[in-house]
Amino acid sequence: MAEVLFYHLTESTLQDALPGLLERSLGRGWRAVVQTGTVERRDALDAHLWSFRDDSFLAHGTDREPHATEQPVLLTITDDNPNGAQIRFLVDGTAPVDLSAYERAVFLFDGHDAAQVEAAREHWKVMKAGGHDVTYWQQTADRRWERKA
Repeated sequence: MAEVLFYHLTESTLQDALPGLLERSLGRGWRAVVQTGTVERRDALDAHLWSFRDDSFLAHGTDREPHATEQPVLLTITDDNPNGAQIRFLVDGTAPVDLSAYERAVFLFDGHDAAQVEAAREHWKVMKAGGHDVTYWQQTADRRWERKA
């Protein structure tokens, strides 16, 4: 069973939070896949990950490009896992997929978006019912993660 984490964004945007989480995942030696809700979000994250910090970038690719299997981080709008990722990030309220191939799944949701909050609640129920080890993390005022459940 995959470990499932719910990250409730209250102080920063997805674009602010995601790069650090991806860097930590890569630091563990994992490959990552990020499933977005739309092509537009995928493409916006693609551009952002190349330039989110002045002194570095995050090597990645998208599912529209060749060599998806070789990418350390893959941005996709599908539920595929062509790069053999150990961790899956689900954003924009995307529905859970079969997580049996993953060590960890992370649902990131915007606390200022009622639809994403409601989707996260429903996904929580599905993950708990599926027997996953589920935890809930919320941002503090200084943008750190605090475990709440």
